[in-house]
Parts: sequence; structure tokens; C-alpha cells
Amino acid sequence: MLLQIEHLDVFIGSTQILRNISLGVNDGEIVCLLGRNGAGKSSIIKSTIGLYPSRSGKIFFKEKDISSLTPREKVLSGIGYSPEDTRIFTELTVEENINLSTWVIGKKEKFDAERIFNVFPAIQKFLDRKGLYLSGGEKKMVSIARALALNPLLLLLDEAFEGLAPLVVNHFIEALGQIRKMGVAILLGESNVRIVSQVTERTYIVERGEIIFEGNPRQILENEKLLKLVGR
Repeated sequence: MLLQIEHLDVFIGSTQILRNISLGVNDGEIVCLLGRNGAGKSSIIKSTIGLYPSRSGKIFFKEKDISSLTPREKVLSGIGYSPEDTRIFTELTVEENINLSTWVIGKKEKFDAERIFNVFPAIQKFLDRKGLYLSGGEKKMVSIARALALNPLLLLLDEAFEGLAPLVVNHFIEALGQIRKMGVAILLGESNVRIVSQVTERTYIVERGEIIFEGNPRQILENEKLLKLVGR
């Protein structure tokens, strides 16, 4: 198993935000964390990349314990991260934003353009545009492209589809398929079960900081109680 999280407990101050989280992602697999806003999906992703320290539990990546590693060390080990708010630098061009990844890991050469354009061909049209002038969908493309520029084995995507028009959603679904074909596994935080059902066969439902279900998203679509939990 590429990523394995065992019995993770996370606190912010005295408030426990994650309880006994255990999950796994296999090589080249897309796995979704499904739940309403505030359920704990982002907290799981942030804990995985090291932005939220855990109180107890373990995180294994490529069978190595990475629980105590810094976010940078986890990135260097092969984990890419695209946050919900994209974190695009508005005064930098799209090309410069993507190249930040290669600079962070100490490379002087530019990102692998062919690899990025195979996933998001539209990026070629606005490489010279500053981040300030990007649409929401374009920012998400650039954020994911920046994470891919690291050539990760695992990509953490937080709410990649949020706020996108239906046509753009379809393009992003195709992009995830392309990323998977490249051999990159994905852990995706998402709140729309119908989108989830189009991109994965294995889903965890997150509710109030706990995982309460693991299975195929079709099982959720056919279960009224589960549908109510995730808000349809």
C-alpha cells in the first residue's frame, strides 16, 4: 500500500478535530474522502502532508513512517499537495507559479511541460498571465499542475471540483484520469457524491472528524441514510 494512515488523532488546541482515522491508498489508485463542508476532509489531507500535527497514530508512505516529517520532507519523499484555496501567487505568472515546485526541490531547470500539458492542455494558452487574472478554474489547474511538477507518486487534492461549472468539471474528471494513467495515486477530498462516483471505486465518508463508511460510491447513491449524511 502506498499510503497507510493508522488510528490518527489530531487536535487544534484542546479541540479534537480527527478521531481514530485509518485509511489507505494503493499505487495508482484514486480514493475519495467524501463529506459535507466541515466534516474533516481537509483536516485529514492537511494532517497527511504535515500542516496539522497528530497527537497519536501513524502515517506510512511507501512503507516508511513519515508521521514526524515536515511538509517539505514529505513533498521530497513523493507527495504532492493542491490545497482547497489553490494558494496561487497573484504577482507571478502561471509559468513562474508552476516552476516554484522545481525551485523548492533545488532544481534549476523548468517543469516538464509535456507532462503538464498532457493533463491540462489549456494551460499553454495563459502561461504568461499573472495569477491575479486567472479564473477560479484556471487557478485550480495551475495549483494541481504545480503539484504535478514535483513528479509525485501521491497527489493530495482538496476540493478540486468546488465552484466549477459543469463543463469544467468534466474536463477535471478527464484530467484525473490522465494523472492516474501516469501512475500517480490520488487522495481527493470532495463533497459531491455524484462527482465522486465518476472518478473512483473506493470512498470513505467523513463525518465530524471520523470515518464512518468505506466502500463503492454506488453503495452511497443507493442508500438513503448515507445520502443524507453527505448532502446528496
